[in-house]
Amino acid sequence: MAIDFKESERSTVGLEWELQLVDPATGRLSPCAPGVFAELDRRHPGFPLVHSEMLQIMVEFVSRKRTAVAECARDMQEALAVVEPIAAELGARLVSAGSHPFAEPSLQPVSETERYEELVERTQYWGHQMLIFGTHVHVGIEDRRKVIPILNHLTARLGHIQAFAASSPFWAGIDTGYADNRAMMFQQLPTAGLPHRLRAWEELDDLVADLLKVGAIRQYDEIRWDVRPSPKFGTIEVRACDANSNLAEVRAVAALVHCLVETASRELDAGREPLVLPREFAETNKWRAARYGMDAVLVENADGDQAPLRESFPDFVAGLESAAEDLGCTEDLAACLAIARGGVGYERQREVARLTGGLQAVVAHLRAERLAGRPLDPSVTAGEDAQ
Repeated sequence: MAIDFKESERSTVGLEWELQLVDPATGRLSPCAPGVFAELDRRHPGFPLVHSEMLQIMVEFVSRKRTAVAECARDMQEALAVVEPIAAELGARLVSAGSHPFAEPSLQPVSETERYEELVERTQYWGHQMLIFGTHVHVGIEDRRKVIPILNHLTARLGHIQAFAASSPFWAGIDTGYADNRAMMFQQLPTAGLPHRLRAWEELDDLVADLLKVGAIRQYDEIRWDVRPSPKFGTIEVRACDANSNLAEVRAVAALVHCLVETASRELDAGREPLVLPREFAETNKWRAARYGMDAVLVENADGDQAPLRESFPDFVAGLESAAEDLGCTEDLAACLAIARGGVGYERQREVARLTGGLQAVVAHLRAERLAGRPLDPSVTAGEDAQ
């Protein structure tokens, strides 16, 4: 089977950001997405930036195809301006994080589409647990021959991206001990988790043909890897990131991925192979990033050398600065360091819970960050909640 990879301009970028609909009085999830979309269709027919998702308590914002992260962010702002008033009229507010702190996953209604109903029927208990939210980043690849080497390179650096974006420490009212519990949940689905280690595009053709032959998938997009080629868009898509609570962090995560892809592409242009890790090292990094977040000790190369992420992260970001200058996202990339110093998403959530003793305050904190458009000091939002 030959998979057609659509022609794409180099290093174009697109974002997908999943948000929760919550009751502002209780902090509980509100299954009003069908009402949101009905009203959206009435007021803004054909509006392209908002899509339905698996559950009726969520919406997904999808940017246009862009050349810079800042342009994608403007699309996100446009979507917020359109959806926020509609949600408010239905008694809900928009919040985002990799998980909801205390909602019961199995009680959330599934969107009434054949695709999602079939997924839940097939996967049963684990399908009912998919109360998870992500930020996805697409980057255009101009030459299909580059896709697999860049896929392998992103897999090698997945721990860095995943730890920085981690924002799902709580699950059904408990602290899981993980920074990114979403990663642990999502990999329970068939064909989710780390991508297969491939050497050429033709191996992807053969893999997909085999999965279709045995009925493991019915179409290509049922491959739900943490990083995957997206042939219909001509992109590579990073799907490993928890949803971010605010637009500044969405931009920072997008810049990190955008620059990683462009940097790897430049290595290939120069005749050099980007970094690749053995599968067992990539698996180790994924688990450590999920468990420990920014406190993870990650494997840095194929020789097995390791480094604490908090110490290595500045150098990791510095290695992307040249690409950031050319891609117009220098400030967004630099924001990664400021955010890491102040505490990334899971750390801020835990601090609010520690200061207040309650998870409703965590939802209020997430809402405050969504409105502010940037990370906020947990001691300030926790104090406001206590008042």
